[in-house]
Amino acid sequence: MTPALYPCTVTHVRTAPLRYVLRHRTHLWLVDVDRPPELPRPLRALARFDPRDHFAGDEPGIRAGLDAFLAAHGVDLAGGPVLMLTQARVLGHVFNPLTLYWCHGPDGEPRCVVAEVHNTYGERHCYLLDTDADGRARTDKAFHVSPFFPVDGHYRMRLPRPDERLDLTVHLDRAGGRPFTATVRGTRREATNGRLLRLALRRPWSTVAVSAAIRLHGIRLYLRGLPVRPRPDHRTGENTP
Repeated sequence: MTPALYPCTVTHVRTAPLRYVLRHRTHLWLVDVDRPPELPRPLRALARFDPRDHFAGDEPGIRAGLDAFLAAHGVDLAGGPVLMLTQARVLGHVFNPLTLYWCHGPDGEPRCVVAEVHNTYGERHCYLLDTDADGRARTDKAFHVSPFFPVDGHYRMRLPRPDERLDLTVHLDRAGGRPFTATVRGTRREATNGRLLRLALRRPWSTVAVSAAIRLHGIRLYLRGLPVRPRPDHRTGENTP
């Protein structure tokens, strides 16, 4: 697969106990996890795919980390292709709220999707998803993300494999309603050196901006009286289905 860039808009809509909307622009990479882009040396600081940033962070490559996670859950792709949608490390910094892996068998048939979630506390967690033909899946929430929600309820996700359009939706359902929805919308662009440089000039430190925006909006919600929930212990790299 030819690597692709998706300039996109990420939207978070909170409806309870108060309504609040967060939007920010960024760009995501879609790459073959076995063949990440090889950039010229002057541009390598603008997009680096480091295995330390994924799964337990202790494998020699991202594919090795993915295979170890899947093996722990009884899944063997037998070397089948995997597409990864993620933020690259930019100027030495990365923050990946959500990395997705579309996993296939050696015959190219879809096997599963892995959703790797990172929070602002430096913790990460992976969900193994059995998606339908439209990319829909449901999974219990098992990881602390927002300081304003406890770890309960479940996610309903729509995660179709990106093509010309990137169109992802994640709903959080809790007893009594659906208090949170996140969407990611973007358009595929060829991952040329020139386009990467233009994106970097337009939004330098893009991953820092995403992390800062989440924290800033968290402060605003706290100042509006939203109570903070206790954060449960979570071992970084702990992966459960």
